[in-house]
Amino acid sequence: MKHLLILALMAASPALAETKTSETALPPRPVVSEIVELQRDGAMGYVGTVSARHEAVLGFPLLGRVAARPVDRGDLVVAGEMLAQLDPEDFEADLRAAEAGINVARAQLRSARNARDRADALFARSVDSATRLEDAERALTAAQAQMEQAEATLAQARNRLKDTALLAPHDGVVTAVYAEPGATLSAGEPVLQLAATDHLEIEIDVTEREVARLGPGTPFVVSLIAQPEITARATFDRVDPEAERSTRTRRVHLSLIEPTQEFRLGALVGVRPAADATSGVSLPYSAILSRADDPAVWVVDRATDTVERRAVALGARLGDQVRIADGLSPGEEVVIKGIHSLKDGQSVGPRVQK
Repeated sequence: MKHLLILALMAASPALAETKTSETALPPRPVVSEIVELQRDGAMGYVGTVSARHEAVLGFPLLGRVAARPVDRGDLVVAGEMLAQLDPEDFEADLRAAEAGINVARAQLRSARNARDRADALFARSVDSATRLEDAERALTAAQAQMEQAEATLAQARNRLKDTALLAPHDGVVTAVYAEPGATLSAGEPVLQLAATDHLEIEIDVTEREVARLGPGTPFVVSLIAQPEITARATFDRVDPEAERSTRTRRVHLSLIEPTQEFRLGALVGVRPAADATSGVSLPYSAILSRADDPAVWVVDRATDTVERRAVALGARLGDQVRIADGLSPGEEVVIKGIHSLKDGQSVGPRVQK
């Protein structure tokens, strides 16, 4: 009887082992992943506008009435050219009054100096008292202070009269006009807007995913929409820190390199990466493990259908995207969701696109 029980248990043990193995073996897990790839040359194409990197709103530092504004919107101006003029009548009167004050102060100073010299001479001969000399010296000190005050008033009057002329601080083009001749303006109220023409740039709107692939100095080729045969080169310069609310795109600024005179402010241009441009790799920021200490991602090996933890170097982050500076190659598959429930060497199933 005992032998029969042992034989029955030996016969049942393979089946029990097989059942236990089947209970512990987990099916391959489907993963939401993304294939890493470089942006192909010419794949990106944008329409942008020519703009000025430096643009200033100009006004008078004085309260006054606009007497003249010889320039209008669209006019090209050079540094030092007259842009607008306040009525100088009141300021010229102030200047004349300050000049008269200088003459009065100068006469008072001369008189006080002569009086001090006489008092000093009389005191030296013991004809007059020390008190009289001290009074003369105090009067001379007061006259000198009045002279300094008059000189400061004259300098202020000259500066105020000079400020009635609004001059161009640099070469540029008038892009906006806010005040017409005859208008009375308070101090600091804008008169016009001047865009510098010495540093032109191209503005384009780009998705955060595409911006994350661009590195500093990435070259582009720009061409005029109206005259496509006229081209110039530009380089990636900077990107606005905030995305546009409705489209969630970023405003990218490209610096124009030696543009021809046909590239005028406001002109529409086509933009595409240069043939020698090398764009980078970007991933959703949520796909990064240990972002602060040791950033890594899960890379899928389709030869064995397993995942491997791979250390990466992070570049700039823009919104939900982050640039991968090093650690990944084009064509590799990276898990982008459910990354915290995976283990190194775990089997995974077919790819599920996000």
